Amino acid sequence: MAYYVPEILLWLFVIDLGIAVGAGLYEQRIVLPLWFDRSSPGTIRVNREAMRSIDTGRKFWGFVTTVPLTLLALVNLPLAWNSVWARREWWLAAALVTLLERIGTFSYFIPTAIKLMRVDTAPPEKIGAMASQWMALNRVRGALALAGWLAALKALSLPG
Repeated sequence: MAYYVPEILLWLFVIDLGIAVGAGLYEQRIVLPLWFDRSSPGTIRVNREAMRSIDTGRKFWGFVTTVPLTLLALVNLPLAWNSVWARREWWLAAALVTLLERIGTFSYFIPTAIKLMRVDTAPPEKIGAMASQWMALNRVRGALALAGWLAALKALSLPG
């Protein structure tokens, strides 16, 4: 049974990363346009009410990535590091890229989203610039999640 634990944890990692990538694409295309209004050229208006009411962080992401994916990445890192399998490099890359994405999420994306939801005294130009930067970096975060998922899929496809 102990032999299968790393395999099961890699499978769970791949599944959760796949869900995170798909949900990230959905959020990018469907949710973010509700949060950030770009109807005026060159300006972004933050819809705080939509951010609060939709609140994907507490209603979805917390159950899918904030806790589970972070734990799976942390658990998979030493398993990949100690692996002698042909998949070691891909597995290690997947865990490291995912941990990098998780660190960015905890250190920048969550705090900035909370600020955007709450800040109403700052000048609209400053809030718009903060929202614009958040959206641009969110695309990078999505690319990291995709890269981590593809690396994990490649690791899973190799003999263990």
